[in-house]
Amino acid sequence: MRRHVNLRQIEAFAAVMQNGTIARAGEMLNISQPAMSKLIANLEFDSGLILFDRVKKRLVPTEHALRLRDEVERIFAGVHQVESAITALHREGQGRLVIGVMPALSGNFVQRVTSAFLRSNENVICSVQAMNSQWVVERLVARKIDVGLINGRLDNPHVLVTTLLEHPLVCIMPKDHPLSYKTHVEPDDLNQLPFVAFEPHIFVRHLVEEMFEKHRITPSIVVSASAVLTVCEFVAAGHGVSLVHPLMVSGLENHLVARPFEPSIPFKFQLCRSADSKNTRLVDAFAAETQIIANDLSRALLTVMV
Repeated sequence: MRRHVNLRQIEAFAAVMQNGTIARAGEMLNISQPAMSKLIANLEFDSGLILFDRVKKRLVPTEHALRLRDEVERIFAGVHQVESAITALHREGQGRLVIGVMPALSGNFVQRVTSAFLRSNENVICSVQAMNSQWVVERLVARKIDVGLINGRLDNPHVLVTTLLEHPLVCIMPKDHPLSYKTHVEPDDLNQLPFVAFEPHIFVRHLVEEMFEKHRITPSIVVSASAVLTVCEFVAAGHGVSLVHPLMVSGLENHLVARPFEPSIPFKFQLCRSADSKNTRLVDAFAAETQIIANDLSRALLTVMV
């Protein structure tokens, strides 16, 4: 008498399809070869399908077996998704912090801050999501992230802002560049000089272009990029100089030389959070680590520039 197909039979079928033989499938499920053979035989009987042809003591999947395998794989994929969801729920019970960060700080800087934060908050899971500053603020208001690192342009009554580090832009250049022997760089030094620029939609680009226009400087832009890491890499490779905020150079201090630029071009990064955050303890701890790392990196870079 036929019975309903059970999960153990399906597991046995999947193991045989994956391993090719009854013996290896039995080892995978930690059951004997006779028990595995019985499970497959019962599956064929209960389903009314011939799933394997017996050819010289080998099991050769039939067309029915191949089609059934596709369905079984979908079932097991769903089970894995459920297991992942359960794991995520357990982790959320331990604490979770979602961090939105603008691309300019999404590399070495946010890695250093998050690593320092996790050393003091071992049971917390962090999710770091890179996006432009406007999206960081929008997702913060929508409660999709807990804390954000953005540029200095923000005006939203639902968001609390703390200045992370306000510092003038510095001129970065390859090591042994002629400008590296100067104590500071001036606009005239950049006239007709190969320059690595940010793309027009990047806020730093607007600040730099205003300075160029004011001082009637015409740099020779050789390449432009939207990512600060790309700008820094092109500078380090000798394609030109650029103007960036000190925190943007985090992690590349050994590949570049930085010099103060005068007259100064102020620029600041900000840490933002929801005005009514429900994750206050973790956000406070992350904000404290962020300020410490920002100050340390600033002092280190300024020491190198002296």
